[in-house]
Amino acid sequence: MLHTLNKAPGQRAFRDCLALLQADHALLLLGDGVYAALQATPAAALLAAAGAPVYVLAADAQAAGVTDRLMPGATLVDDNGFVELSERFIRQLAWY
Repeated sequence: MLHTLNKAPGQRAFRDCLALLQADHALLLLGDGVYAALQATPAAALLAAAGAPVYVLAADAQAAGVTDRLMPGATLVDDNGFVELSERFIRQLAWY
């Protein structure tokens, strides 16, 4: 399953997403969700502990000014990468 999250770590959607995120899922952070992948933060530690691959929409990370401060292991993707993830994971769950 591909989870897409566009809410900041302090929002309920972040906690709800983490509760369902499994190691064989993937998480794509977009909009305010990119702040969850900031290195050395409690949110990033929670994401790392979930064991699922974390992807960050590059345009949103650039707009937020956080591209160079992302957690280790987070992968930047462009719109084509988003489409590829959507094709790889048949089911998607959006967290807004």
